[in-house]
Amino acid sequence: MDAVADEMKLLEYAVHQLPPLAVKQLIAHQVCVRCIFRLFNIHEGIYALICPTTLYAIIEKATEVEAATTESSQKSEVKSSICSVCLGVMQFSYRDQKDMLVEKDHAGDFAMTVAESVKEKYHEITSFTLEVSLPTLITENESVILSYMKKKYASEVWFQEKFSFEQIITVKDALKLSITHSLETLLGVKSSVSDFRIRLTYEHVDATSAENKTGKKQYNKRIKSGSNGFVKCNNEAMQSGDVSDSNFQMKKVGQPCHMTLTCSTEPVYIGGRYLKLSRNVSQTRWIIDDERKGDASVEELIGENILPVCKGDGYKFHAAGREDIDVRMLGSGRPFLIEIQNACRLPSEASIKEMEKKINSLESNLIRVKHLKILGSQGWSLMREGEAEKQKQYAALVWISRSISDADLEIVSSFKDLKVLQRTPIRVLHRRSPLDREKIIHWMKIEKIGGSSQYFLLHLCTHAGTYIKEFVHGDLGRTHPSIGSILGCRAEILQLDVTDVKMDILNE
Repeated sequence: MDAVADEMKLLEYAVHQLPPLAVKQLIAHQVCVRCIFRLFNIHEGIYALICPTTLYAIIEKATEVEAATTESSQKSEVKSSICSVCLGVMQFSYRDQKDMLVEKDHAGDFAMTVAESVKEKYHEITSFTLEVSLPTLITENESVILSYMKKKYASEVWFQEKFSFEQIITVKDALKLSITHSLETLLGVKSSVSDFRIRLTYEHVDATSAENKTGKKQYNKRIKSGSNGFVKCNNEAMQSGDVSDSNFQMKKVGQPCHMTLTCSTEPVYIGGRYLKLSRNVSQTRWIIDDERKGDASVEELIGENILPVCKGDGYKFHAAGREDIDVRMLGSGRPFLIEIQNACRLPSEASIKEMEKKINSLESNLIRVKHLKILGSQGWSLMREGEAEKQKQYAALVWISRSISDADLEIVSSFKDLKVLQRTPIRVLHRRSPLDREKIIHWMKIEKIGGSSQYFLLHLCTHAGTYIKEFVHGDLGRTHPSIGSILGCRAEILQLDVTDVKMDILNE
């Protein structure tokens, strides 16, 4: 209580130094009491925690402002009149998303409303960053006010000695300073540079209309924003003092701003390796002409079982390369990341294991996952680099138009780091640019199939991005050399499996 009393004394003393006539003029132009304190560089934050009626009484007593109305009607006017500068922001009055008028007496009440909205959805935050977005009309009107005061009172001693335009704190920063401490107390965490952002967006119909009519932001002519959140007035406007009394006509604001509260977090990345066991499952959703292709997708089978645990708004699926819908992904599996957007909950190690168990026990038995873990955002960058640079191994069931010989086995296995030129395959020309790409076949070997002379298994290790099907059949000469051209016969691929994707970021 003593601390509050001391701050009140400081506030009353600071207000006692204000020039009564200037204060009376500002009140007449519907500038709220908190903005008056702000414009006169009274930085004692206690004024944000006191109701406007009490503040008005303090400023009336200290400056001997003559009251033209009774006390009861005066209180009503102070409560209902929307500030022509802050548009209600520093009065803690706004219209919510349902267009309902919300009025709070002081910063603590407003901070309580913000904190309750945050805690409704987010239960595990370790810190927060407060962001505020305001309509440009606030800055425009403030520029007019400051120019008016420059013209009106520049010759006054108090103006020359105490009034500093460069030190006026902006509405945005005044709001932040007013509620940040209360938010820290209510949320139980500190404000800092954080991945969790609380954003208050204020919009005003009058501000939108003004911008649409002018086609540009007029305030750029008058002011520029300085560092540390202070307003610096344009020298030309300030020196000329070109705002006369007759020009001092700010549009009266009948309603406060609409305020929208949104919270966001940096994405949560959960990575691992997946195995695709079916030849009728696409890697991502595949819908053509409103018709779904395949039984399901790896993206959905994984993402829709992870998203609910993290309580996020949505997810994105990223993988180190891709396989066709009819190609299985076996062996060590393909590295992938699920990017959970705006996650309300960071999963624990135990819940990660439960995710993996749940996905692997799906009745469809279409996919498997392993080595699930939380990764930083750098995992995404490293995986993208690996997609283009790493090696991948395949096993293909191949048919050729003649019998396979022992010499064929030796010829194929003799190639090391074979350079292959691949023109964009015909089957993907509708969605890929027609380019020539040089790829490398690091090694190959043929495994005979007992009882068959024209069928064999081709095992090969290639540079990432190699079109394996085209390397086998040649794609009408668009891939050269090919298995068909090497063996001097027609070759067709019947089945293809990916057996290994080497990548450091998600190695076992």
